[in-house]
Amino acid sequence: MKAIWNNTVIAESNDTVVIENNHYFPPESVKKEFFKTSETHTTCPWKGVASYYTIEVDGKQNSDAAWFYPQTSELAKSIKGYVAFWKGVTIEE
Repeated sequence: MKAIWNNTVIAESNDTVVIENNHYFPPESVKKEFFKTSETHTTCPWKGVASYYTIEVDGKQNSDAAWFYPQTSELAKSIKGYVAFWKGVTIEE
């Protein structure tokens, strides 16, 4: 699977985990040069507290377009540290 934004592949993996129709990419599959830590956090009742990244490609920013769970509940341990996307990031095979 590939995560694409602004015509650039920002993550690529054959080992994504799908939860609630979102592909969670292993941390090592994410191209870190396109990711900037955000101060945003949200809470999922069953997964835990999510942290966000702003994606930057060719000078364009997509604020809080990627999220991950640095710590998870027992139910969500399969996605601990994995990164998912929204806000116009497309996921393709």
